[in-house]
Amino acid sequence: MAKLIVPSTNKQEILEQVREQVWDFYDELKTYKENPSENEKLRLQKVFDDIFTQHTDFQLLNLALKRLNANKSELLLVLDRPEIPLHNNLSENDIREYVKKRKISGSTRSEAGRRSRDTFASLKKTCRKLGLSFWQFLNDRLSGDNLILPLSQMVEQRALSR
Repeated sequence: MAKLIVPSTNKQEILEQVREQVWDFYDELKTYKENPSENEKLRLQKVFDDIFTQHTDFQLLNLALKRLNANKSELLLVLDRPEIPLHNNLSENDIREYVKKRKISGSTRSEAGRRSRDTFASLKKTCRKLGLSFWQFLNDRLSGDNLILPLSQMVEQRALSR
């Protein structure tokens, strides 16, 4: 809906009303995550249907709503699994740095180069998520000191502590 080109003031008003409904629904989903219940789940499913099956005087908006409605099961997965995030920003952030690097420097010359780049990018991202200096981790491994726990153990400890 963010990319819709609005040809008139009337259609702009319709779009704004639907956007407000969607953002209000998003806020309700965030509230549901904190205190899920079967009654609220059923109510939110109905609200979703009301929003995403409505027909407006703006055909492009109707098509956007229809596309979103087609993904209902994925969009409402949070109703069955409140522990999952409502967005995929974390996943998108994970690949953003790699994509920027690829655009700037181009591709690697070999499969080994690609694997090396991907491995180091993954290590750097994991260190960052764990609050660990990537350079300290590399120095620890290259020096053979091994004072820093393996990243897999740190990830496991972090997961168990939550």
